Amino acid sequence: MKTTRQKKIVTERFPAQIFVPLVDAGAVLLSGFLAYCIRFGSTDVHDRFLLGMLIITIFVIMANFLDSAYVRWRTTRLSNILFRLLCVWLIVALLATSIIYLAEASVKYSRLWLGMTLLFSFAISAGFRVLVMLLLKRARAQGKNLRGVFLVGPQEHLLNVARGMRQSPGEGFAISGVQRLVMAPDEACLASLARRVEESGAREVWLCLPLEMGGTVRDIMFALRHQTAEVRFLPEFQDLKLLNHRISEVAGRFSIDLSVTPMTETARFLKRVEDVVLGSLFLLVSLPVGAVIALILICESSGPVLFKQHRTGVNGRRFKVYKFRSMEVHDEPSGQMTQAQRGDPRVTPFGAFLRRTSLDELPQFYNVLQGRMSIVGPRPHALKHNEHYKELVESYMKRHKVKPGITGWAQVNGFRGETDTIDKMEKRVEYDLWYIDNWSLWLDLRIIGLTPLRGFIHKNAY
Repeated sequence: MKTTRQKKIVTERFPAQIFVPLVDAGAVLLSGFLAYCIRFGSTDVHDRFLLGMLIITIFVIMANFLDSAYVRWRTTRLSNILFRLLCVWLIVALLATSIIYLAEASVKYSRLWLGMTLLFSFAISAGFRVLVMLLLKRARAQGKNLRGVFLVGPQEHLLNVARGMRQSPGEGFAISGVQRLVMAPDEACLASLARRVEESGAREVWLCLPLEMGGTVRDIMFALRHQTAEVRFLPEFQDLKLLNHRISEVAGRFSIDLSVTPMTETARFLKRVEDVVLGSLFLLVSLPVGAVIALILICESSGPVLFKQHRTGVNGRRFKVYKFRSMEVHDEPSGQMTQAQRGDPRVTPFGAFLRRTSLDELPQFYNVLQGRMSIVGPRPHALKHNEHYKELVESYMKRHKVKPGITGWAQVNGFRGETDTIDKMEKRVEYDLWYIDNWSLWLDLRIIGLTPLRGFIHKNAY
């Protein structure tokens, strides 16, 4: 089987789905304007019809979000997308007519205008989806916008899955590597698998195993615990009835999502907007404070104002984090990275104040604007700490499925500062994973609101 390693291109980093809510809004507004011109023969739209268009727009976007219609389309059939879109428009039509009836405003709104607005907007939104899917299908057939997959399993199952991938080129999957299994893998085989997955650069790992090898999944998942690639289990389900299980369909096969990020494209887009807007505001407000801190650091001790250190970011990529220097310039023993402890002699008097109040973190708003960090997310740890704890805490590397944050759910719940026991790190990871699995814009705003009360000044901040 031919393998390929694909680079992440523009349409993968900025999926079309993040623009679809704007297209839907534009479709409703344009359709309402056209319907008004046809019905009344005028381009001077009355205010109450503008209000009606705004309400319909809000209903359409909210209904699509509630129906998860803006999530990844790669593994969704076009017919399913259009059917769900039709259901959304029917629900919006029902809501709009009900509100008009209950508000006794039927004499103020033309039924013909409402019908044409809904019909035209549905046609535009559906046409846009069809166009996007056709363009993506064509691009993927030309070898673009492909998502690398590493296949694991017996030869026969791998051939079946590969055949399905060839029959579904529009989904845009490409084989980045293959690990053939004849029997349950031993430790050497598992270690080789983990190494090969990392070297392949695959975005996903598909476990193409028969049901009788289901017990092997646990061993493979443990072997891949340091990887950030998404993991799918593709067993045979012909003789197994499933009820209310969460599965996907990829390359004509059923997939049980075992380790797939819950952060959809829409969620990542909203979170980025949040980071840019709030990050710019916080950075602007903190500039005078930062200037004073820099001046004091220059006067207090010799050394740079900023402390720079490489940390692990989203999907395991390294980046350079910035903080105000809070310690005397010193050299660490080779291969060591000592955590700050209570009464640490390396911390300067003013540095201790910065650490207690978390003001040393202010330069990280620049990391946020760079796109390497988020305002809210799991705190980034030193590289040496990652190497140490990933062997001790099984789900440790799952924290890196999202961007690291200046503050986080673990921090506002008291898990910050020195992690001198494994239990403390396990609890921090537990809270970080809960945050990733339950992310919402409201949760981010809640954490930001709690940070001044629970996060900035804390007994463990030293």
